[in-house]
Amino acid sequence: MRQEESIDYELIKKQALEQFRSGKSLTGKGGAFAPLFKQFLEAALEAELEQHLSEADQEISPNRRNGKVSKTVKTAEGQIELVTSRDRNGSFEPEIIKKRETILADSLQDRIIGMYGIGMSLRDISNHIKEMYDMDISHDTLSSITERVMPLIKEWQSRPLDELYCIVWMDAIHYKVKEQGKAKSRAVYNILGINKEGYKDLLGVYVSENEGANFWLSVLTDLNNRGIKDILIACIDNLTGFEQAITSIFTKTEVQSCIVHQIRNSLKYVASKDQKIFMAELKPVYKAATKELAELNLADFAAKWGKKYPVVIKSWQDNWHKLSTYFKYTEDIRRIIYTTNTIEGFHRQVRKVTKNKGVFPSDDALLKLVYLAYRNISKKWTQPLQNWSLTVSQLSIHFEGRLKLM
Repeated sequence: MRQEESIDYELIKKQALEQFRSGKSLTGKGGAFAPLFKQFLEAALEAELEQHLSEADQEISPNRRNGKVSKTVKTAEGQIELVTSRDRNGSFEPEIIKKRETILADSLQDRIIGMYGIGMSLRDISNHIKEMYDMDISHDTLSSITERVMPLIKEWQSRPLDELYCIVWMDAIHYKVKEQGKAKSRAVYNILGINKEGYKDLLGVYVSENEGANFWLSVLTDLNNRGIKDILIACIDNLTGFEQAITSIFTKTEVQSCIVHQIRNSLKYVASKDQKIFMAELKPVYKAATKELAELNLADFAAKWGKKYPVVIKSWQDNWHKLSTYFKYTEDIRRIIYTTNTIEGFHRQVRKVTKNKGVFPSDDALLKLVYLAYRNISKKWTQPLQNWSLTVSQLSIHFEGRLKLM
C-alpha cells in the first residue's frame, strides 16, 4: 500500500490535462499515467503470487515470499522499472509478465514484426525504437521476436483450401541464401488463386534450390492434399514439363502458357534490327479474334520468318496448344488468363520489401519475409475481381458440372 500512498493523484491529474492538451503521450516516458501503469503491473504480479501461494500445498512443499526483485520491462510506451516479490522455492511462474520476458506489450512486438515485414533491417528497427521509445533492443532480441512468426507460417502453409479454384497462377521468384558460407540460389514458388466468389488469395509459398517441373509436382501434390480437387484454368510460364506436372494431378485443368513470356523468350533469339518488324507481324497471331484466324496468321508468320529464325517459330508451333487456350473465352476472361501478369504484379510488390536484402541468412529468413510481405499486400484483397459476376457465369457454362454457382 506504500506505493499507492506515494502517488500524488492531484499532481497526476494536473500533468495529464497539460500533456493531453499538448498532444504528448500520457503513458510514455515522463507521461502522467506512467506511475499508474507501473503500479497496476506490480499489483497484478503481487496478486498472481498471492494466488500461487494460496494454491500451494504448504505441508508437502512449503513456500512463501522471499524478498524483492527488480526488472526492467520494455513496452510500446517506454521502459518501466518494476519491483516485485519472489517466492522462496522459485515455483512461481507469472502470466502477465513471464520470468524471462523483457518486452511486454504485444503491440510493441507487433510493431517490430510490422517494421520487419515492410523490409526494414534489424539495425534500422533498433535505431527506430531507440529514437521513438528511448530504449535499446539487441539484434538477438529482435531476431527472436521475428522468429515468433514461424509457427504462424507453418500453420498457414498447412491450412485447408477450397475444393475448387477458377483460375490459378503459378510462378517462381528467385533469391540468394547463404549456405555454408556461400550464396546459393533459391526459388520461391508462389501459387495465387481466384475462388468461385472472385476473391484472390495466395494458396502457398514453397522454397527450393531451383525451379523445375519435379518440384512443381510436389507443390501441386501438397495443394491437392490440402483440399483442392479441381482447378479450371492454370496460368503458367513455359517451363518444360510444367503442363504435364499440372495435368498429372488435376487431370481436367486447362493450361494457358503466358503469351508475354513467350514473346520475351522469342525476342532473345531475334536480331535487334529485326525486332520491330518481327513484333509487328507477330501481333496479329496473339491478338486475333478467333483461334482459327490466329492459326492462319501463325502459318503466314512462319512462312516469312521460319528460315531465318527456325528455333523461335518451332517454339510457337510446339507450344501452340497451350498458348492458344485463351481464344475459346470472351475478351474479359482472355485479359485475365493470357498472361501471368497477376502473379508478376504480386512479385513486384514483394520485391519492394525484399530489395534491400542481398543474401538471406537462411531459407526460413527468406520465407519469413515473403510471408510478412504477403500479409501486408493481401490487406488490399478485399473485393472480388472486377466484373466477376459476369466472368464466373461464363466459366460455369464452359465448365458445366464442375463449377456450380447455386
